[in-house]
Amino acid sequence: MTASHGVEKLVIIGSGPAGWTAAIYGARANLSPRAIIGVPAANPAPVLPGGQLMLTTEVENYPGFPHGVSGPEMMALFQQQAERFGTRITNADVTRCDFSQRPFVIETSEGETVRAHAVIIATGATANWLGLPNELRLAMNGGGVSACAVCDGALPAYRDQPLAVVGGGDTAMEEASYLTKFASKVYVIHRRDSFRASKAMQARILDNPKAEPVWNSVVVDVVGDAFIEGLILEDVYTKARRTLPVKGLFIAIGHSPATKFLEGCGIEFDDKGYVMLRTRSSRTNIDGVFAAGDVADAVYRQAITASGMGCQAAIDAERWLAEHGIH
Repeated sequence: MTASHGVEKLVIIGSGPAGWTAAIYGARANLSPRAIIGVPAANPAPVLPGGQLMLTTEVENYPGFPHGVSGPEMMALFQQQAERFGTRITNADVTRCDFSQRPFVIETSEGETVRAHAVIIATGATANWLGLPNELRLAMNGGGVSACAVCDGALPAYRDQPLAVVGGGDTAMEEASYLTKFASKVYVIHRRDSFRASKAMQARILDNPKAEPVWNSVVVDVVGDAFIEGLILEDVYTKARRTLPVKGLFIAIGHSPATKFLEGCGIEFDDKGYVMLRTRSSRTNIDGVFAAGDVADAVYRQAITASGMGCQAAIDAERWLAEHGIH
């Protein structure tokens, strides 16, 4: 059968590498996908159309860009490619989904109700920030503050420079260990006197001569105009403050998947709040609903892995639609 009048064959919620790749594959499969990509938020750490790459000044590890490319430029190119093949764009946030009825019902911040046979969730995850004004300003302006060492740590600005990582879990240990390959020194700032990470992960830092723990301390401000120059640290017990000169700050206190709009719709999440997928598939627990990218990936969180998942989701959706006679 053909798609019902007024019902979208495929709706993609979110953008970024996963959403745009799903849109490219879906459009080239003649599914005429509709992408609901969000709107920039008013606060200084928005969930932007384009995802976390909109906060990244230089991407050097994505194949096909031998000289690097800025995150916003890359996402603009992805969008242009998706639109070239017929993806239709809606600038709105999704406020609610109803997957209990078919076609599925999607409500947007613009007051529109969209009905769809198949849905791909690609809303990503946002880094948990400290909430300091200078931290957020420098992160958005390429000023040496980042939430991804693997994404940014190898950039020339950080090489042979003192850097800092905030956090005490396994992610912080991984980020700090990675940065020791490039930095002159890596300070690992933690509010307690011991790390929460596994013993094996702690050993990678405590036994590394280029890494130095900074115990019982919190960052209360980031110093620097156009680029970070240092951190103001406060002792959690004495409240004494000091300045730690660094040329890079990496926040490693976790990520939060953008799934609030899915509350009550029946989607299953894992124990960290990420959308749960079937093994080696983009399929969720709801037939006809798929997920891709960081919203369903608590491990890798890279542009290239998100794109790969977007490809999987589009192919899975195309096959599901065909199996159900929707064309």
